[in-house]
Amino acid sequence: MSLILQLETSSEICSVALSYSGNTLYIAESNIPNSHTERLTLLIKECMDQAGKSFSQLDAVAISAGPGSYTSLRVGVSTAKGLCYAIGIPLIAIDSLLNLAYGIDMELINEADRIIPMIDARRMEVYAAVFKNDYSYFTETASVILENDPFHSLTVGEGTIHVCGSGAIKYYDRYQSERIALHHTKTSASYMCIPASNKFEAGQFEDVAYYTPNYFKSPNITKSVKKYF
Repeated sequence: MSLILQLETSSEICSVALSYSGNTLYIAESNIPNSHTERLTLLIKECMDQAGKSFSQLDAVAISAGPGSYTSLRVGVSTAKGLCYAIGIPLIAIDSLLNLAYGIDMELINEADRIIPMIDARRMEVYAAVFKNDYSYFTETASVILENDPFHSLTVGEGTIHVCGSGAIKYYDRYQSERIALHHTKTSASYMCIPASNKFEAGQFEDVAYYTPNYFKSPNITKSVKKYF
């Protein structure tokens, strides 16, 4: 039995959930873009207060491991580390794409189906992974160029290809077929409950001191062209 605080900060949505043994007790979210720095601690407090739990009761903190927004991931990780240090509890990291995969209704998934969550990157690029119907990896998380259908071999086999996430529409618009199902799944800390509980029971924890999220790319910072003199 484990009480876990989950922080999902890989996208524009700032999401916090509290779970007990894989079941969501409370979830708080902010859809205000790029508000993670201001909102995350407030959402954490809301979760703890509404669930009637104290920080000393927490068994672990779970965070979205990336890929995703560079700045938002850093906010989530630094907050999670602070809590882990203060309380003396372990840190759990969950692949952001696995979180999205858990957002698809499993009643729609058959044994031959594959789940492909995609996070939008720049231009025709996405971060993607392929999961089997039991959420095990069929292919690992990677940066994928969508030109020349990278998932063509999956679409000619049996079963349905379920695509979701911010990058899925970019793929679906280009290669849509009757065997590809588009799900408008958004990131949520509530999807982390089961994988976080599984990792806790398996003792799969991160090194709080040295852990860094999977950024995949450095931040997209543009140099100012403004002339001051």
